[in-house]
Order: sequence, then C-alpha cells, then structure tokens
Amino acid sequence: QVQLVESGGGLVQSGASLRLSCVASGHSSSKYNMGWFRSAPGKERAFVAAITWTGSNTDYADSVKGRFTISRDNAKNTVYLQMNSLKPEDTAIYYCALRWGLGSVPQSRNYYTNWGQGTQVTVSS
Repeated sequence: QVQLVESGGGLVQSGASLRLSCVASGHSSSKYNMGWFRSAPGKERAFVAAITWTGSNTDYADSVKGRFTISRDNAKNTVYLQMNSLKPEDTAIYYCALRWGLGSVPQSRNYYTNWGQGTQVTVSS
C-alpha cells in the first residue's frame, strides 16, 4: 500500500515563498504521475498542479501559473511544489495525490487514487 507524506507547510507573510515536499513509499518500481490539490475553508478540494512520471509535462491551475512550480526527483520518490509570491488566498491545506501509470495529468481529483494527509499553508496579509 503506497503512502504519501507531505511536509513544508507553515505560516508566512504575503509575498513569501514555501516549498512543499511529498514523499511516496511502498510502491516498489511502479511508475506514476503526481498532483497537488488544496482545500481552503468552505471550499472543495481544488487542483493546483500536476506532473508526469518523467517530468516532461506539467499543468497548473490558472490561479497559480507563473508563481508555483511542480517538480519531482524519482530517485528520492519525492515531488515538490515551489510556491512563490504567496497570497492570502493561497491559504489552504495542500495535498499530494498519485495517479498510477504514464497517462495524462488530469485536473479532476477523481483520477487520483492515493492521497497524503495534507500540510497546512497559511499566508497572512
């Protein structure tokens, strides 16, 4: 059973940066695509970014394009989300998610089968 563990969240001021990490374990040598989602208070869990196994394709929500960067290091079984120019509206619990295989990186959370426990990001104004 694969496990995903996020880290790197925290409380920062508007304009600051954070880097989230997500480590996957228990998956042997299987290949998978990865995504980041977030849940803000009173809102549904929303797509943030996703990346294919090789890292050659990425996708971002319009609200984070140009500010966030997703990347991965398969040797470390880790996916990163570099978040720059953070805004109060970025405040949310951030979750990483896994989609088995080498297909596309959809924005719908229904395509992702494994989820981490989340890490809190709070941006003060």
